Amino acid sequence: MNQKGGVGKTTSAINIGAFLAEAGKSVLLVDFDSQANLSSGVGIRANKAKPGVYELISGLAPLDDVIKATAVKGLSVIPSDKDLAGAAVELIEQDERDYFLKNALEPAKKQFDFILIDCPPSLGVLTLNGIIAADSILIPMQCEYFAMEGLTHLLETVNRVQKTLNPKLNIGGIFFTMYDVRTRLAQQVVKEVSSYFSSKVFTAIIPRNIRLSEAPSHGLPISKYDPASSGAKAYKSLALEVLKRG
Repeated sequence: MNQKGGVGKTTSAINIGAFLAEAGKSVLLVDFDSQANLSSGVGIRANKAKPGVYELISGLAPLDDVIKATAVKGLSVIPSDKDLAGAAVELIEQDERDYFLKNALEPAKKQFDFILIDCPPSLGVLTLNGIIAADSILIPMQCEYFAMEGLTHLLETVNRVQKTLNPKLNIGGIFFTMYDVRTRLAQQVVKEVSSYFSSKVFTAIIPRNIRLSEAPSHGLPISKYDPASSGAKAYKSLALEVLKRG
């Protein structure tokens, strides 16, 4: 989760999930963004996305019918499509509107070792559903000044949710994305955030890497598209850290 767009949420969900699966874990990706970039990023095109997460939370399809396989053994996905945007409006009028995803995914906890929810870049009813369904939040952070401001607002939001809607929620970790070692600002952001949130910051840093940008257009995680790339090596290290933290 990150309320700021373009920080690598979807790329990270796909690639952390893929490397966890390759480490022998059963992993479910949940595309909870109506842009459906995660779905296409693992090879689920729009004409194959139904039934998906919209049908699941609307009660139109059971969990088993919406889970799709991917090219990675052990990695499954619940896809999304543009209809999910309508769910944000429909849910506003419903009782317990913030708990639809949590209730829908409850049976999946027995089937999968990890469930990764890709939240939209805003704090609306869909993102709240994602936060309430989660045990912990992974925060991708771009190495730029405004990202630091956004992190402060995000942590305030998490704190409010912990107090009111999901007291078991914790920060699973913060990691840096799109890192360019040549810029002084990137180095400064990493230094400042790491010193302030030392125990929460992952060691692995995701670099700017063209192969990471190319992989989604082929419907593949980086582990399948170019396992020797710097992006693949970084996400593998990050996934192993996630695995170690549990």
